[in-house]
Amino acid sequence: MAQSMNKTVDLAVSGTWFRAMSTYGKVMIGDEAFEFYNEKNVEDYIQIPWDQITYVVADVHFKGKYIPRFEIRTKKDGKFIFITKDPKKTLRAIRKYVPADHMRQALGVWDTIKLFFTRKKK
Repeated sequence: MAQSMNKTVDLAVSGTWFRAMSTYGKVMIGDEAFEFYNEKNVEDYIQIPWDQITYVVADVHFKGKYIPRFEIRTKKDGKFIFITKDPKKTLRAIRKYVPADHMRQALGVWDTIKLFFTRKKK
């Protein structure tokens, strides 16, 4: 059985972790870590301590009205993409533990196109 790293839980919400195949379960945000537990197999989980998170990048559409997914980037293990039932509430709970300058908004379509063409000219 998986043991939670958190002593207190600020938010527990349904979510999806995208890897080779999407995994459905619960996202738990607490005082020690960001945790995801698979709903069918509790031994399939991920625990990311707050000190290991470098950035949280959120896809924001329609001026913040729609946030389809967010990505957690870590120091050692790479990137993890998640979707939650209430992404705004989830990101607000994460904001308590991750500094504001480490929470970013993903580039939009036009920003990506502009970046592509400016790099190609050089």
